[in-house]
Amino acid sequence: MSFYEIEFPLAALDLGEVEAALFEIGASSITFVDRGDEPVLEPKPGELKLWRDTLVRALFEESADVTRDAVLRLDRLGMSLGPQVAQSARVRAVATQVWERAWLKDWKSMRFGRRLWIIPHAADPPQELDAVVVRLDPGLAFGTGAHPTTALCLQILESLPLSGRAVIDYGCGSGILGLAALKLGAARVVAVDLDAQALLATRENAIRNDVSANIIVQGIDAALTPSYCVLANILAGPLIELAPKLTAACAPGGRIVLSGLLKAQAHAVKAAYATGFDMVQVIERDEWCCIYGRRVL
Repeated sequence: MSFYEIEFPLAALDLGEVEAALFEIGASSITFVDRGDEPVLEPKPGELKLWRDTLVRALFEESADVTRDAVLRLDRLGMSLGPQVAQSARVRAVATQVWERAWLKDWKSMRFGRRLWIIPHAADPPQELDAVVVRLDPGLAFGTGAHPTTALCLQILESLPLSGRAVIDYGCGSGILGLAALKLGAARVVAVDLDAQALLATRENAIRNDVSANIIVQGIDAALTPSYCVLANILAGPLIELAPKLTAACAPGGRIVLSGLLKAQAHAVKAAYATGFDMVQVIERDEWCCIYGRRVL
């Protein structure tokens, strides 16, 4: 199946009206992208933050006469959203490819610490005899190890004495941290997320890595049994809000690993956990950081 794309600046248009108008004329998907270089960080729950200079891209299935089809759709957009949309819009063909594989082309094997590897399912295993391997492809939930926040967590995790111990992966995403913990010797992992897609991805990845018997996947309302290690790679605001819950979930003498933070946010997060933990280390990569603490006895 072939597609073409209509793109135009969002400008002062209402987001909801734009989406409704595009779906009304048959858009298969709608994407909003940054036309500049403006980071959008930490939206509030339920909030969708967009850039000040946002580009709208809508994907349509090709018909026999693409030019006529695009003109008709732009006319209808002009009637719904204003003539400036049709005047500023650009129409272009989209190359046909196997999309579910295309975005894996730059996904490579990565090592964390001395022996932990995160590798694609299709990749050859590393040659090191003591390599600990988690096989994972990018999917619908966050977490492959490529982002600095996840990489920092994996780096610390690889150094911990996890053998026979229980671990909580709070905000599990793809399940990468919990899977790594199990591969490194943890006896049990409880993986927690508010996103049903993340829970599904974690279950599937656990099965594909042959560790499903030792992982419990649950929503955020389920109870947590205090465990040796609590991992939370989310955002600064939720980490601060969850401090009482995550502190209680970490057993005395246990470890906590907090990530998803910009370096400028580390002080506020450390302060929220100061009464329950000795902060052992703050490690940094680029503009991101990860906090590693030991639960006070």
